[in-house]
Amino acid sequence: MTSQEPSNTQMRQLGKGSRDRRGKSKIVIALAAAVIVISAAVVIVAESNGANKTSASRALTSPSTTKVTSTGSGSKVTTAAMNSSMAPGAWIASLEAKAKGQAGHLQPGSDPSVLPGPIVIADRNNSRILIVDAKGRIIWQFPVSGDLTPGQSFAEPDDAFFGPKGYHILATQKSQSVLTEISPQSGHIIFRYGNPGASGSSAGSLDNPDDAMILPNGNMISADTNNCRLLYLSPSSLVPLHIYGETTPYCSHQPPLRFGSPNGMFPMANGDWLVTEINGDWVDEMTPDGQIKFSTHPPGIAYPSDSNEVSPGTFLTAAYTKPGVIEEFNRSGKLTWRFAPAGAQALDKPSIAMPLPNGDILATDDWNHRVIVVDPKTYKIVWQYGYTGVAGARPGYLDKPDGVDLAPPYSLMMTHASTVGIPPFQASGAATPTTGG
Repeated sequence: MTSQEPSNTQMRQLGKGSRDRRGKSKIVIALAAAVIVISAAVVIVAESNGANKTSASRALTSPSTTKVTSTGSGSKVTTAAMNSSMAPGAWIASLEAKAKGQAGHLQPGSDPSVLPGPIVIADRNNSRILIVDAKGRIIWQFPVSGDLTPGQSFAEPDDAFFGPKGYHILATQKSQSVLTEISPQSGHIIFRYGNPGASGSSAGSLDNPDDAMILPNGNMISADTNNCRLLYLSPSSLVPLHIYGETTPYCSHQPPLRFGSPNGMFPMANGDWLVTEINGDWVDEMTPDGQIKFSTHPPGIAYPSDSNEVSPGTFLTAAYTKPGVIEEFNRSGKLTWRFAPAGAQALDKPSIAMPLPNGDILATDDWNHRVIVVDPKTYKIVWQYGYTGVAGARPGYLDKPDGVDLAPPYSLMMTHASTVGIPPFQASGAATPTTGG
């Protein structure tokens, strides 16, 4: 598929700095042994009923009130009622209905039928999250006017995944060293872990976090790349429930004692987790309690990114390189399929590839500013949103999209909700949340 070249008047080159997951200099930070004393004001976020903010409206019914406690290390949710929100599937359907009849913005040759429904895009350099339907229409966007409260910011989301119940989106902002949980129906931030713009390794801090996800019990998991560790977090505590691996700025492959710059922790059908390590180019299967079942190298890849499971024994990864690669392999590291086109369709630093229900593959091609669907049988791009090699913010354009998920009910954590492995670690002196995303 060849992108249609826009005119100069259509282009919007944002010219933001490039991404480098490993180039960031690291500072050795001593672990604080004392528990952080929380001294904070209580902020009540009252969400207005039926707000109509933009054409990408929120489709609210009667939103609930979320109580947030501000702390020196971000914000933590103490109450997250959602019983007055629309069911996620109905909400998505209402957004699609509002876009009916509007023009889409797909590249020529795209087939909308290859997608089961809308997709979520973390449009990193445009500092926004989009939901785009199969015909290439933006049906929801965050943030829009009125979403952020005074003093709040939302910059450079790398990944965005719906929670297992479909009510919340958890965004990872690597460059900001923060995790941000969003209520998409209200358009408000309801939880934050980390200090926006300030990295660290002590309780309440992160350094280049990646691929955070909400679990069915309301807790979260995340790779904390530059701290060489994986985290199990609770919104009710700044202290992690569990840290997998040693907290250190010197990453190396020695799981479960150490991890080599982990950049992904994805659920498997058997309840284990598939961990990707950049340093050394490793993919590991890890049980929820931290036992390693196997480690292997994705074949011929120097920088694996966000590896996940296609089916039992078959895995999928993207090579964050130029030219880029998307490939499938088994637990022995044997190549079973590879997509590495040359010429005009060559990939440029793809960062995530995910299997679709029909067997096709959904992927971000970050530095080509596009999201694509590949047919593994024909080795063809059969759906594309974004102009190849052209950054922009207008409908049909992206600027280094870094993360992707399917919208409910096909989203990653919703489809894994019944089998996802829950780490067997409990909070100390704090209640475990039960909202579950």
